[in-house]
Amino acid sequence: MSKYRNQPVEAYGIRFDSKAERRRYEQLRLLEQAGAITDLTVHPRYELLPARTVDGKRKRARRYEGDFGYVEEGRQVVEDVKGAVTQVFSLKADLFRYRYPDIELRVIPAREV
Repeated sequence: MSKYRNQPVEAYGIRFDSKAERRRYEQLRLLEQAGAITDLTVHPRYELLPARTVDGKRKRARRYEGDFGYVEEGRQVVEDVKGAVTQVFSLKADLFRYRYPDIELRVIPAREV
């Protein structure tokens, strides 16, 4: 069990970080089949900071990985299913929204899935 008490599961050949994430995937697949969303992807990655050199030391790129990405009514959406919003996630979400203002970031409470 992880420190956030989520149980990783595998379904459809995909590893999900929690049962709630898997349930949300199933909901999104139904929405895609119904034509409400398109281009559903799992674990899309976005660069928040590029690789760089600081004080002569190489720093790796910093990335955010969402749970799901899709297009809804012509707008790109990234979702993250969360049981609890941590300070680290809040910082990543702020950086993501700053870097990608044209992509909507939705936080889905795990208890609502």
